[in-house]
Amino acid sequence: MSNILPDDLATRTAIIKACRWMNSSGINQGTSGNISVRTGGAGEDMLITPSGVPYDDLAPEMIVRMSLSSEPVLDAPLKPSSEWRFHQTLLRNRTDMAAVVHAHPAYCSALAINRESIPACHYMIAAFGGHDVPLTKYHLFGSQALADDVVKAMRDRHGCLMSNHGSVVVGESLEKALWRMEELENLAKVYTLSRQIGTPVILDRDEMAAVVAAFANYGPVKAP
Repeated sequence: MSNILPDDLATRTAIIKACRWMNSSGINQGTSGNISVRTGGAGEDMLITPSGVPYDDLAPEMIVRMSLSSEPVLDAPLKPSSEWRFHQTLLRNRTDMAAVVHAHPAYCSALAINRESIPACHYMIAAFGGHDVPLTKYHLFGSQALADDVVKAMRDRHGCLMSNHGSVVVGESLEKALWRMEELENLAKVYTLSRQIGTPVILDRDEMAAVVAAFANYGPVKAP
């Protein structure tokens, strides 16, 4: 599969660079976000950021490798992110995707706290595969219930909000996932601002269907 990344220094370094970019760009704060990529000869494993390690302290050897079909080894030197379950479940179910990015961007999180999805307020909603960016129910962080609901919400979408939590996106590459996370936060921001100055006009299903079709050839996209 073309969406398998090698487990090498370049991939591990790219994950660390992506984590630091999320914080420097304001997409994330502290160590609340996490990133995973598909790896292994047949895409049967993932590389994921460790739990609780400040991004500036990350080194390539700290990135955790684990199976997509089993729980992590408990006596490993570093534990995977507490959200490893939805990373694992997404990569296992979304075989078309190479990477998962999770963060707590302010505007996405604000809408999630209000338990609101993002409707078709802008044509760039199509970057997430349909006419909206859905919202999951509230579940305890790190739980299998959260993982299952995230996968359900993203069955035909490339991103979602999680109630009282944050946002998660997938990408055909790590770069594409980062681009989607940045775009999702911008959509949440402009949607929030538009409601402060008036009533947003939402694109209808036919209008969005045309945009989604046009997005089949959208790109290529490079993250900052």
